[in-house]
Amino acid sequence: MNPLLLEVSHVQATVEAFSPTCWLFASLLLGLVLCLAFEEKIHAKKSVIAGFFALISLLLGGVMGVLELDSGHGSHLPYYILAIDWGVICIILGSSLFVDVTSRSGLFTWVAIKLTKLSKGDPLLLLWFYGLMTVIFSAVLNNVTAMIIVGSLTAVSLDKLGKNDKLLGFLLVEGFLTNIGGLLTLISSVPNIIVGDAAGISFLTFFQKVWLYVLLATIITIFIGAKKFGIIKLKSDKEKEEAALLVSGFNENDGIESRGFFSFGALMLVLFIVVIAATSALPVINKLGMAFVALAFALIMLLRYKSAVDQFYKGLDWDLLGFFAALFVVINVMEHAQVLAMIGDGLSFIIDLDKTQTGLGTGTLLVTSAGFSSVTDNIPLAAMLANILQTLNTAGDSNLWWSVIFGANLGGNLTPIGSASTLVAVTIMHKHKLNMSFVGFVKVALPFALIQIILATMYVLFVLDFF
Repeated sequence: MNPLLLEVSHVQATVEAFSPTCWLFASLLLGLVLCLAFEEKIHAKKSVIAGFFALISLLLGGVMGVLELDSGHGSHLPYYILAIDWGVICIILGSSLFVDVTSRSGLFTWVAIKLTKLSKGDPLLLLWFYGLMTVIFSAVLNNVTAMIIVGSLTAVSLDKLGKNDKLLGFLLVEGFLTNIGGLLTLISSVPNIIVGDAAGISFLTFFQKVWLYVLLATIITIFIGAKKFGIIKLKSDKEKEEAALLVSGFNENDGIESRGFFSFGALMLVLFIVVIAATSALPVINKLGMAFVALAFALIMLLRYKSAVDQFYKGLDWDLLGFFAALFVVINVMEHAQVLAMIGDGLSFIIDLDKTQTGLGTGTLLVTSAGFSSVTDNIPLAAMLANILQTLNTAGDSNLWWSVIFGANLGGNLTPIGSASTLVAVTIMHKHKLNMSFVGFVKVALPFALIQIILATMYVLFVLDFF
């Protein structure tokens, strides 16, 4: 039978299989995305928009019997508290506090000026330095922490160079690179861990399979970003001399008020990176998780200002934290309402197309999983697709697994809500008075994301098997 006819019949079966309740909640998810897209038009913050949809979702879920409001595990916590991924919330909270307090030591200014001097004031070279740092940090830490640290350093460097007009471009490129860096190792992102475990992919095999793509995508993203945002290399001797003269006047020690606190901050930053990177291998810490590490290091740094910590609490982006908390509730309700199952069932026919040996199923699965992960949490999506592949007895060396891995990670670059790191990047933009709406982000990000996804599709279909 024609694959296209099979596809149409499967879609029709999917539509009939799910109840009106499922479609009602699917429309709520669509409404959330649309409201976020037009947040400037409706004059509401992301946390308020997501909070409103979380409220409606919970009420409808309770009334329609979609949710088991009693946790059933002996917990007296409300359902909406249990629905939130507190690990992500605490990583953002702890990392933000840690970076904010550590910056008071002058450490980030020192690092930023050192990098700026190394670049000799050349904006393009500086973009390469920060771009590569973003990928490495995203691979060994996590996307959110990488974006917070690199974004803070970038703002200092460009301010010193008087190139604040380039900050938007730098932050966008760095935001895109966090999701590319998240592909580099088996433990760089949660979808990698979920799918890698289900397919039986080892750490070394994972790295061997993806390193070339990460390298190519990084180079292409930085190159296009430089062209798109006018970040060009200094050409004339006069420009180079002026930049060199400007940079020579920078003193990395100017922001250091206390040598002792500076040294302590440097030590803690190194320890923070090492412990975050090695969390899964450390006894006890591996059970407490990255969120514990982020909060613990934040608390240790706050001891320096123990009688004035409220100044740091005021500086937290509560809108970002509130948005994520509400978004987790909405996604959790969608999972119980079978919306994610409907998405997964709709994608299962794509997996069946791979039996034609044309690569159609593999390529289509990558693209569609990227599209869905751009508007919903890629963790339950990856878990659901991994389960479908296991149910179909998909071989561990099948490229379908890699389609899910690439799609789940790269989909985060399509929208500002596609991944936590891109949303953090937008938050840093707003902090520096740079306007970036949902629609504005999508317009800028779309060419980058399409190139990355097309490259990933070609890579999975024609290159991956050589490794």
